[in-house]
Amino acid sequence: MKSLVIKDLHVNIGDREIVKGLSLEIERGKVHAIMGPNGSGKSTLSKVIAGHPDYTVTGGEILLDGENILGLEPDVRSRKGIFLGFQHPMEIPGVTVANFLRAAVSARLPEGEELEATEYYYKLYEKMDILEMDRSFTSRPINVGFSGGEKKRCEVLQMAMLEPSYAILDEMDSGLDIDALRIASGGVNKLRGPDLGILLITHYQRLLDYITPDVIHVMVNGKIVMSGPKELALELEAKGYDWVKDEAETAPVA
Repeated sequence: MKSLVIKDLHVNIGDREIVKGLSLEIERGKVHAIMGPNGSGKSTLSKVIAGHPDYTVTGGEILLDGENILGLEPDVRSRKGIFLGFQHPMEIPGVTVANFLRAAVSARLPEGEELEATEYYYKLYEKMDILEMDRSFTSRPINVGFSGGEKKRCEVLQMAMLEPSYAILDEMDSGLDIDALRIASGGVNKLRGPDLGILLITHYQRLLDYITPDVIHVMVNGKIVMSGPKELALELEAKGYDWVKDEAETAPVA
């Protein structure tokens, strides 16, 4: 089975350890969700998988279908099949959605090949129709003047066009009202399939009302301390995270 495997990962920012021996496996065709309190290291984990240079990996491995991708540049990881959906997508004035995506898709072609315009726009409009997006969206500058929901739909469109093997979606529910969350989540659900593994990172159970995970993991103080079925999210919503912290602190050392 093809999967993204994280083994005993340790990550520092400066001299402070953020991720402290985390292990996790995300299989293609499955949706995994990570929940946890603020400061537990969830967003750090997403950025480290994508190759953010501000973080230092001091131990462990990240294996993409068996290949250790630590040490690879972010663009190389992306071409190999990693996609990161940002919690706060950046604005890029002067660059339209269509031109940005065309450049991103072109960068994945073998050296010497060029992207044919008709083929590109056929694929772009096909994906937009699946996601129920208006064609006028393509002429707008990336995220400039976008609502929170439009920014997240733009991220989902990028994921649809790049067709990654593994998508890490960092708090895609951040700043969204119920209608925007329903629309953005609906786009993710339409892209689910046997060739895509998804890691959702969230604080709240409400996202999981729209995107049903196969497994939920609870991250506390840089580690996965508990995993379970989708019903675990309801228990966390009702009881908070303190009971999980207490169990993690009192659990015997393996």
